[in-house]
Amino acid sequence: MLKSVENLRKKKKTGGRRTQSRGRKIFQIDRYAAESQIGKEQKRIKPIRGTGIKIVSITAEYANVSDKTTKKIIRSKIIKTIKNKSNRDYERRGILTKGSTIETEHGIATITSRPGQDGVINCILVK
Repeated sequence: MLKSVENLRKKKKTGGRRTQSRGRKIFQIDRYAAESQIGKEQKRIKPIRGTGIKIVSITAEYANVSDKTTKKIIRSKIIKTIKNKSNRDYERRGILTKGSTIETEHGIATITSRPGQDGVINCILVK
């Protein structure tokens, strides 16, 4: 899916065609959102502007849960999504985004990282 870039191609006032001055750059290419779900761990690498890359989490099985009382980080298995503030449809489909509430083996936790951008699921235990 390509997103339109301004001034690459426009029509003349007379209605004639104008050729593109240049092609699209990698950071101008629009992609579908990486909607992370629960499942066997899968990640994808996306190129970004410059020489950087983004590791995108497609499916995740475990989350890094931090407990404020014991001040420890535990790797816990994700059971299901309970609530998603960003979109009610995401809640039904079980998509993991920042701010969504999930049920883990150690209890209910809120996601603080961005799985579609970072590739890791970090969350804080809610009591």
